[in-house]
Amino acid sequence: MKVDLRHGISRVDRITVDKDRTISFMGDGASVYSTPRLVQDIEQTCRNLLLDYSDVGEDSVGMEISLQHLAPTLVGMVVEITVTVKGVDGRKVSFEVHAKDDFYLIGVGSHTRFVVDVARTLERLKTKAARRVQSG
Repeated sequence: MKVDLRHGISRVDRITVDKDRTISFMGDGASVYSTPRLVQDIEQTCRNLLLDYSDVGEDSVGMEISLQHLAPTLVGMVVEITVTVKGVDGRKVSFEVHAKDDFYLIGVGSHTRFVVDVARTLERLKTKAARRVQSG
């Protein structure tokens, strides 16, 4: 991870809400941005910021998220997700997050990610998979 990653650095991603990002259980008239997809889009925005500060072979994984989904967003609306680095503790990076649509603030919260070495992570996962096979 590059040393210039620090408190206050921000990134803004804009996402158009399509049908795949909406709930379906209340019928077509209530197809609004789903909370799980908002969470996924926030995680991706944070990951995108970290990729700009990552060394070759690094990526990040989510550790924690706290989110208030405050208002519905309709299909076709653009959501602006702003993530700001609140802290860097070794490889652990915490973010403040805000999401708004064309009219309202729709989400606020925090997210924490951990920067990993991809090759080492893959080795640990292979070891765990082998243990699972042996015990099963």
